[in-house]
Order: sequence, then structure tokens, then C-alpha cells
Amino acid sequence: MSEHQDDKYFSMKNYFKYFRFGIRSPHEWSVVFRLAFRNLRMNKIRTALTVIGIVIGIMSVIIVMAGGAGLKNYVMGQVDIFGTDYIQVEVKVPGVSDMSSENISGRGTGLAITTLKEKDAEAVAKIPNIRTWSAGNVDQELLSFNSVNKRVMIFGVNPSYVEIDRQIQPVEGAFFSEGDEAGAAQVAVIGAGVKKSFFGEGDAVGKNIKIKDQNYRVTGVLKERGAGGFFNFDDVAYVPFKTLNKKLLGIDYAQFITFKVKDTARMEETAVDIRETMRREHDITDPNKDDFAVMSAAEGKDMIDKVFGTINYLLLALTSISLLVGGVGIMNVMYVAVTERTREIGLRKALGATNSGVLRQFLFEAVIVTFLGGVVGIVFGVISTYLLNNFLIRLGYMLQFSVPAGSILTAVGFSVFTGLIFGIYPAW
Repeated sequence: MSEHQDDKYFSMKNYFKYFRFGIRSPHEWSVVFRLAFRNLRMNKIRTALTVIGIVIGIMSVIIVMAGGAGLKNYVMGQVDIFGTDYIQVEVKVPGVSDMSSENISGRGTGLAITTLKEKDAEAVAKIPNIRTWSAGNVDQELLSFNSVNKRVMIFGVNPSYVEIDRQIQPVEGAFFSEGDEAGAAQVAVIGAGVKKSFFGEGDAVGKNIKIKDQNYRVTGVLKERGAGGFFNFDDVAYVPFKTLNKKLLGIDYAQFITFKVKDTARMEETAVDIRETMRREHDITDPNKDDFAVMSAAEGKDMIDKVFGTINYLLLALTSISLLVGGVGIMNVMYVAVTERTREIGLRKALGATNSGVLRQFLFEAVIVTFLGGVVGIVFGVISTYLLNNFLIRLGYMLQFSVPAGSILTAVGFSVFTGLIFGIYPAW
């Protein structure tokens, strides 16, 4: 468009024509938008500060949704490591549901459920579809070798656990045996990180390390597995289940029992059989009094999906507070703009401009501000996610943050919605 034509469309006659008769062509739309941009450029600092508020809000939405998706994918990946052919039985506070806050808080505050025993696993193992099983307990202890100390997670499991967790692969020595389990032998299989801390590049198999001032002979070293989330799979040690119970914890029960099934097509049927067997073993006639929870891999993934969905909605609601703050900033700017342009509005109406035409112009200005903030926020959010992902990888946390397409659409929707909601009242 030439300078002469540009002046024509911005002439007073055409300027008010669009507000009087409404917008009826694409060109008239472009004029209104150009007028809005012109008014915003007249207050660059104020507009920039308002845009920054929206940018921060949109960045928060992108980062939170990307982080939630990355963490969910990681957890799902860890579940897939075990495969889909297992069912886990865990202790539960009687009288409450598996995922209730009472059950979670009860176990989290140290409430001990002592009714899950190895004899329960032996009874369940008689179900035809059960291939193998392993009882388990977890403890955290200080391990030492010579003058080197290291606090690690200790898993007490049966030797058959290597058939359940496929990532447990000894690269030196071997996993402990059924004889070690039966005799509660003081033996340990250590992760690659523990081996490196204690023995460096030297041999570890056959050496003695101390756990609670007791000597434990190293029978094997596991293949390097790396960190996942906030847990390092290389800083662990496995000891026989009976050894952990008798010589380290002083208990005679399990926290969980994992069963590997033969036919995954009969998973639901097998889970029902396990519940019935467990109730017989524990003399339970009322299902509401169950002191155990039975969960298959598929049920676990479904539960994780629901939990992360709820968490994402909660985090999205929290990050929306920053958009609310940005929206208040837009409302404030629009109020100031209306106050400053009172004479202009009066002149427009005197020349025939309608209320809807004036409202439309101010509303467009609010939408433009939020749209610009949304675009910049999306770009910065994607860049921030990429940098955060690389930073976590450098720290050893194998979380892959990805930006879901839904987060982009959500961010754009939030920005436009914010502009409309917080711009319409001052414009009106």
C-alpha cells in the first residue's frame, strides 16, 4: 500500500466509518488491527510490561505440562521394565481403599502392617497361572569398605527376583542362590555405583563389605543402569530376603510380594484368584477389611495415568495464577488507556461511532497484547524446556521433557481467553 493510500485509510472519515457501520471486509479488519497496534506503540513501556506478565504465565504452562508429560513417560517406562506379566501384592491399612489418603498417610508415617508373610506367597504360588514370585522389603543403610562409607538402598528379595526385574544383570560374579536365601547368608549383590565407590576398577567379588557393622561377602556386581527420576539404580545393594529381615530389620513379614504370571490374557482372572487366596490365608470374610492390595501392571499404569492427570490439572491451576496476575495487568492498562482517551472516545461518538465499535477497538488492543505475550511465552517455554531437559540429563536424571501439542493449544487458548476476559470490561 502506498503512503497516499495508507493516509486514506487512516483518514478521519474512514477511521470513524468502521466504528459506525461495523467491519464488513478483510481490509477493514486490517485497519482496525493497525489502529490497535498504533495505539499500543504509543505506550511501548507499558505495553511491554503487560506482555511480560503474560509471557511468564504462558512459559509456566508450557514448562509444567512438558515436565508432567516427561515424568509420566519416565514412570510408565519404569513400569514397562518389569513387563506386563506381573501382579504385585502390597500391605494396606485395613478398612480403607488402596489409593486413599488414609492408606498412603498411614504407611508414610510408619504404620506397620505385619500380616504379609512368605507363606502367603507360597499359597498364592499354587494358582496355576503363577510362574514365579519374590517377597521383598526395602531398607536404607550405611555401607562401608575400609574407610569409605556410602548410604544406599538395600533390597531384600528372593533369588527368583532376577526373573521379575529384567534389568538386574550381573556383569561380575552372580546373584545370590537359593542356598544363601534358605540359610540367611550374609551375602550381597551391589550396584555399579557402589562398586566404583568402594573398589574403583578393581575386583569386588569375594570381598567383604560392612552393613550395620556386619561383614557381607560380595557375590556379584550389577550392570550399570543409571539414574532415573531422583533415584540412582546403581547405588543399591540386594541381599537375601531372610537375611534383611532377620539380621538387619529384625522382622518376619514382607512389604510386598511380586508374582510373575504365565498367561497375561488371564491377568484379571488371576488377580481375582490371588485376592480370594489372600483372604483365606488371612481369615478375611469382608473385602472392606483387606489388609493387602492386589495390583496388576495394567492396573498400575492406569492408576499412574489418573494420578498424573490429577497432578497436571492441579499444577495447571497453580500456574494459571501467574496468568491471572497478567490479566489484572491488562485490565489496569486498559482502564488507564480508556481514561487517557476520553476525549478521543467522545469525538468518535460525536462523529457517529457506535458503542460496539468503540468496544471492539479497545478489545482488539487487549487481545493483541495477550496474543503477543502468548507467542513469545510459547517460544520461551519451549526453549526453557529444552535447556531444563539438558540440565537434568547432565545431572544424571534421565527425564525426557517433551512439549505436547496440547500444551501449545492450551497456552494459546489461555492467552486469548485472558485477553477477552480481562479486556472486555474496561472496553465496555
